[in-house]
Amino acid sequence: MATKPYAADSPGRSWWYVLSTAFLLAVSLAGTLWNFHWVGKMVCSFFAGLLILRLFVIYHDQQHQAILPHSRLAAGLMKIFGILVLSPSSIWQSSHNHHHTHNSKLRGSHIGSFPIMTKAQYLKSSKTRRFEYLFMRHPLTILFGYPVVFLYGMCLSPFVNNPREHYDSLIAFVLHVGIAVMLTWFLGWPALLLTQAIPHFIASAIGTYLFYAQHNFPGVSFNDNAGWTYEKAAMESSSYIKTGPLWAWFTANIGYHHIHHLNARIPFYRLPEVFTKIPELKTPKTTSLHPLEIIRCLRLKVWDVEAQRMVNLRNV
Repeated sequence: MATKPYAADSPGRSWWYVLSTAFLLAVSLAGTLWNFHWVGKMVCSFFAGLLILRLFVIYHDQQHQAILPHSRLAAGLMKIFGILVLSPSSIWQSSHNHHHTHNSKLRGSHIGSFPIMTKAQYLKSSKTRRFEYLFMRHPLTILFGYPVVFLYGMCLSPFVNNPREHYDSLIAFVLHVGIAVMLTWFLGWPALLLTQAIPHFIASAIGTYLFYAQHNFPGVSFNDNAGWTYEKAAMESSSYIKTGPLWAWFTANIGYHHIHHLNARIPFYRLPEVFTKIPELKTPKTTSLHPLEIIRCLRLKVWDVEAQRMVNLRNV
């Protein structure tokens, strides 16, 4: 209830963020093709990846109806963007909405999120099941989120499992491959690498890790369905990822994830304001993008029910 007054969109401000980010992304992608020097092309490719990440978080906000909820134009543009970045709205909305209503539950939380096993479940599982579980949580899977999480997880798999509902997943995959073929055919493999592969690789790797660390960090808690509450899941199972102002800009304030899970209708540009003005939200469970903090998060593998904490494989 305390966050409700902040769940108000400012259309002019929202459009400014959408259009300015899209413009910068277009300029960066153009720079990967027409920059005068290969170093300049590499720089443009790197920034294109970061701008895809920012626009993806903005897309995520629009899908939550936090920004531009009554604009058909915004809905149409974001639907196209979702297809272009391998996150079609049909699968994103169904899996991500499930994630918000099942965050931190030991049962059902794997849909739209990373799977969670208890220590007992892991020890009872077959070698095949353990391999599948550890593969999904492996640092290399997160690093290569582009082919694993997005091309396969968000496009191919949903379409194969439910082609009628997730036909846009096939559109996204085919369009992505088509763009790759055209870039290579008309402009050569450097264009494929700099204009498509590197930007998507960067955006997917960072985005996948952020999503991982938002719910897999030292101090996170998980509950069975009987002990679960929405606000408890937001405050105890969603992290506040501390970043500097530059990273906060490129990630569109997604680091304030505990607030986002309390109220997903708060526009991303108002999250710092909520953090400042509601005292109870100033002491969340935190992590950061410091290399040591990243390592600490990635080492967590299973939930120890008795210890009430995530542990690494040495403690299993």
